[in-house]
Amino acid sequence: MNKISKILIVDDELDICYLLSGMLKRRNFSPGFVNTLSDAVIALRNDTPSLMFLDNHLPDGFGQDFIPYIKKNYPKVKIVMITAHDSAQDRNTAYAGGVDLFIGKPLNSELIDEAIDKLVGQLNA
Repeated sequence: MNKISKILIVDDELDICYLLSGMLKRRNFSPGFVNTLSDAVIALRNDTPSLMFLDNHLPDGFGQDFIPYIKKNYPKVKIVMITAHDSAQDRNTAYAGGVDLFIGKPLNSELIDEAIDKLVGQLNA
């Protein structure tokens, strides 16, 4: 049984949102997306997802700085950090903040499928 019911993508690049949405729809998920952290706050409050794909560099802040807010207020949400700025420091900061997985861009279906399979396993455990 799949416990991931809702997925939220937070990325300011529309092509990434559409790419990820397509990958997720292929797996029978119904993803939504927003382009800023302020919109993510509203989306979390209105329809809390099971899983979130979170970009690090957004117009109104850094995703890694948003992770503690999510974990404090929505502790069951699994977070996958997605970023083109894939450095050891960014990875360490994200994991220290509570991110569940970290994926550097460019994204591909294999990376996304592996992330979903891993997190579905954690949610179903």
